[in-house]
Amino acid sequence: MSGITHTTALWYASRATGVVTLLLLTAVVVLGILVNRQGRLPGLPGFAVTGLHRSVSLLAVAFLAVHVVTAIADPYVTIGLAAIVVPFASAYKPFWLGLGAVSLDLIAALILTSLARARMSRRAWRGIHWLAYAAWPLAVVHSLGSSADARSGLVLGVLAGCVLAAAVAVAWRLSRAAREVPRARRAAAILSRMSARKAEL
Repeated sequence: MSGITHTTALWYASRATGVVTLLLLTAVVVLGILVNRQGRLPGLPGFAVTGLHRSVSLLAVAFLAVHVVTAIADPYVTIGLAAIVVPFASAYKPFWLGLGAVSLDLIAALILTSLARARMSRRAWRGIHWLAYAAWPLAVVHSLGSSADARSGLVLGVLAGCVLAAAVAVAWRLSRAAREVPRARRAAAILSRMSARKAEL
C-alpha cells in the first residue's frame, strides 16, 4: 500500500522546513547586506526595515526549530540530540550534519545576544551579529551535502536562487559603496573646484 506514512511525513516535513528555513535565512542575509548604515532600505523607513528584518528572522527560527525536531524524530536515520548542537558528532553523514550544527550554534548565539542586547555594548553586539554571514553559507553547504535530492531538480534550483540573490545583493552593495563619496572628500572636491574657478578668473 502506497501513500504517506508517519515516517515519510516526517521525512517530507524535515526536507520542506529545511528548504523554507534556507529561503528565510537568505532573506535575512540579503536584508542585512542591502540595509545602509542608517538602518534603511531605499524607499522604506527605518522602523519598517527593522520590523521586517525581525519578523523574517523569527519566522526563520520557527521553521528551523521544526526542521531540527522532525529530523530527530525521523526513524529513517538516527540523529541524536547531541549531534544537533555538537558539530560532527553524528554517526549519519557527520561532516554535512556537522556543518548544520555549526550553523545552528551560530544562529543560537545570535538569538541569545539579541535577547541580551540591552546589556551589551553596541560594538560587541554588532561583532557577534556578523556571525549571520557565516551561518548562512554553512546552511547552504549543509543543505547541498546532507540530502541527495538537493543536488538536482527543484531543490537545487532553490539553492542556486538563494546563492544568486546573496551574490546580487553583495554586488549592489559594493557598487553603491564605490559610488558614494565620503562627505569630507566631497567637500574637499567642491573647495578644489571653487579654487580652480577663482584662479581662472
